[in-house]
Amino acid sequence: MNRVEIRNPPLTSSSTRLHKPLRESACALERALHERRSVREFGAAPLSPAAVSQLLWSAQGVSHDGHRTAPSAGALYPLALYLVAGHVRDLAAGVYRYEPAEHRLSQVAAGDRRNALAEAAQGQTWIADAAAILAIAAVERRTTGKYGARGVRYIHMEAGHAGQNVLLQAAALGLGAAPVGAFEDDAVAAVLSLRASEEPLYLIAVGEPRE
Repeated sequence: MNRVEIRNPPLTSSSTRLHKPLRESACALERALHERRSVREFGAAPLSPAAVSQLLWSAQGVSHDGHRTAPSAGALYPLALYLVAGHVRDLAAGVYRYEPAEHRLSQVAAGDRRNALAEAAQGQTWIADAAAILAIAAVERRTTGKYGARGVRYIHMEAGHAGQNVLLQAAALGLGAAPVGAFEDDAVAAVLSLRASEEPLYLIAVGEPRE
């Protein structure tokens, strides 16, 4: 696969307010832990706006006093969260950046990019069957500026915290999900239209599991 050298600029600044996230549900944490498993076969049903809102909030939403749902070294929050929407009800296909403070999405690229992302992920075609993919990126200097080289380790830990939150939230919602770490960094950055300071770390494909 040829690496992409130029990252696409944002195409639009349109903004979408998300549903208010739930703070409690009928699914116990222990049940979500028990039922969490990697699902790579998805059905044709779209994700609901409420489910997308909950998944994004679980990864990087504001929980209290400006802090987020995933722990961050020094509360520096270097992560950037993106949604690659392909089959989400009432949301046009495209790439969206999650804005935690406002709990909203800002579109940065138009069109269905699931196939392009699957190709960038070393041809893992099943990714394109997911209704949406959450992508976690990071601005390293936010953390390394305080903690030096060890800050990179803290960022990777933080991405893991956020990723596990998403996987458990998906299980609680009855959705299928699977994490992906094998991909070409430059190609993924181009597909997601990442900012120059952001590096991709983690992909999580989500959708209704195939019955």
